[in-house]
Amino acid sequence: MRFAISNFPLLLIGLTCYSLATFAQTQDPLITSMRKADEARVAMGSVPPWMGVSQSGEPTGYTVELASLALKNMGAPALTPVLTAWEAMIPGLLARHFDLIGPGLVITEPRCRVVVFSAPMIAMHDALFVRSGNPSNLENLRQVTETPEIRLAVVTGSSQEAYVLKQGIAFERLVRVPDIEAGVAVVIGRRANAFVVGQFSISKPEQKGLEVVVDKSTPLSGIGAAFRKEDIRFRDAFDKQLDLLRTNGAWKNLIVKYEVPNWDMLTKLKRASHVVPSCE
Repeated sequence: MRFAISNFPLLLIGLTCYSLATFAQTQDPLITSMRKADEARVAMGSVPPWMGVSQSGEPTGYTVELASLALKNMGAPALTPVLTAWEAMIPGLLARHFDLIGPGLVITEPRCRVVVFSAPMIAMHDALFVRSGNPSNLENLRQVTETPEIRLAVVTGSSQEAYVLKQGIAFERLVRVPDIEAGVAVVIGRRANAFVVGQFSISKPEQKGLEVVVDKSTPLSGIGAAFRKEDIRFRDAFDKQLDLLRTNGAWKNLIVKYEVPNWDMLTKLKRASHVVPSCE
């Protein structure tokens, strides 16, 4: 038994090296392009502590560290963050302004028609962020939809915007914002009664004067990295590295470091199709 345990890390190292060597030998076009440029250009938004860019220009956050580990094990160069508006990320990827989209977009069926996603790195339901005390007594998105006087903030181009429009909320009742920080500001400034976004998207909301109301009737959402469809082999190799990071404890260490919820769920969501079956 002692022999098996002592050699387990060596086995994992061997598997990682084998995976890297096998992938490198295929001369994948994307990693070849990254190595030639000596950088991996990654579209990123600002969602601290999950994703962001430091004042010195360094990419930071839980999903960034996790993606960096996977890419490093694949032999990719260091990440170069490209701060990008959420609604501009997929068009920018298809126009080759960057190599991939960092793990910040929700995996959805319409998005899967044009890009391929990695396994989820965050899993959550949508939630309403309201002022402390919940002055409008909101309980879920259905109530918001059915209450004409309620104004709802959404990030432009987000999965939440698409969802509430599909649920029938009037277009003119939406307050569109470019990012999460702006969504917080419009609620605190009383220009909207609530801001809908993923339940873990705002860190320590109580310190910002907000209260979170999780709507568990909304579909479970997964957030992953996104790649061009032509780079599906690269995505597959990336997912294999995530599998190894689950197994060797490195991913769990980041979960503990950043206090990420739902680890048990993330251990089961190993492909994009596990949250959206129609996705490749």
